Amino acid sequence: MKVEDLILVSVDDHVIEPPHLFEGRLPAKYADAAPCFITREDGTMAWVYGDTEVINPAVQAVVGRPKSEWGFDPVCLEEMRPGVWDIDARVKDMDVNGMLGSMCFPSFVRFSGALFLDNGDRDQSAAMVRAYNDWHIDEWAGTYPGRFIPLAIPILWDPELAAAEIRRVAKKGCHAVTFTSNPYDLGLPSLYTDHWDPFWKACEDEGTVVCMHIGSNSKAPTTSPDAPVELIYSLSPIGSFEAASDLVWSKLFLKFPRLRVALSEGGIGWVPYFLERIDYLYKHTQHWSGMSLDGRLPSELFNENVITCFIDDEVGIENRHRLNLDNITWECDYPHSDTMWPHSPEESIRYMGKLSDDEINKITHLNAMKHFQYDPFVHVSREDATVAALRNRVPDWDTSIKATSHLRPDATVAS
Repeated sequence: MKVEDLILVSVDDHVIEPPHLFEGRLPAKYADAAPCFITREDGTMAWVYGDTEVINPAVQAVVGRPKSEWGFDPVCLEEMRPGVWDIDARVKDMDVNGMLGSMCFPSFVRFSGALFLDNGDRDQSAAMVRAYNDWHIDEWAGTYPGRFIPLAIPILWDPELAAAEIRRVAKKGCHAVTFTSNPYDLGLPSLYTDHWDPFWKACEDEGTVVCMHIGSNSKAPTTSPDAPVELIYSLSPIGSFEAASDLVWSKLFLKFPRLRVALSEGGIGWVPYFLERIDYLYKHTQHWSGMSLDGRLPSELFNENVITCFIDDEVGIENRHRLNLDNITWECDYPHSDTMWPHSPEESIRYMGKLSDDEINKITHLNAMKHFQYDPFVHVSREDATVAALRNRVPDWDTSIKATSHLRPDATVAS
């Protein structure tokens, strides 16, 4: 397949939420309590909810800046490409990258919406979650039909309310929810309890994919306080390895066999070894541990129920025969530092070019369409969805690298 003929749908991008997010979306009694976007005295931006101030809500939103500035997360809107937070500019940034579809994870509310778990009256915070989801579905994903896979945040503190919200947003066409990779790390019951059953049941009933993004347990992997940042990034897939183990050994997929979980931004190169390992040890431990998977191998449960996701993973692609090809999906990770924007097609074909067209199509868009109940071709013809066709829509869109450090406020910025 030629690069210009690719159809790319990313199942992992990010949105830096715009200041107007909650306007007109809350019951009157909660309107004044909504999270508020502010500019601090030192010129930096923040979101404030109750007594909590999220002082750098744009972590790693560095796309379009020179790599020498990537160590400095933007601290004001002026430092970011408009596509980071503005929906019209975002679609043009997608076009120039030859990317048809995108699913965008939240930022200031944290990956699993944990801001509302830790702060605020419960009824009030539930209203905030619903308002956030309405903004994301109706405005962010709804302004350009066919271009976005809507993604909800959960009501973490009450599985019955969480289930009701899953059913509510499903009626609005949303069949993905971001969830923590380890609720125990957030002070919640673990995956080994039946606490979450109403939530899992709702997701299974609605065909809603549970997306467990790396870092969604709000606990950075490290070995010691003096380890460099490279160590944390080296260990980032460990969170997905841990989540995968919990999912298999919790017997979640035996109780809810139609449930699907995506290990977002987890990569795929580690998965073949993981599958080999869990099958090997299960054969050696089940006789004395009491563990029973009802005649199934743990690798079978994983391959059937877990959606794997990668940005750049040549090793994983080479070992695709050891994975379930129908569950492998591609990611762009705009606007974070791992993204290959605006050259994602060229970088992807570099290692996927050796695959058959059928394999490429599954990985780049068909698997995402199937799992997330997303059909962009209702709105965009296949001929207009290719890399070449999308780029032709924005021939003069500026993708030049621009330094923005001169816009940085003089005051010391908290990290």
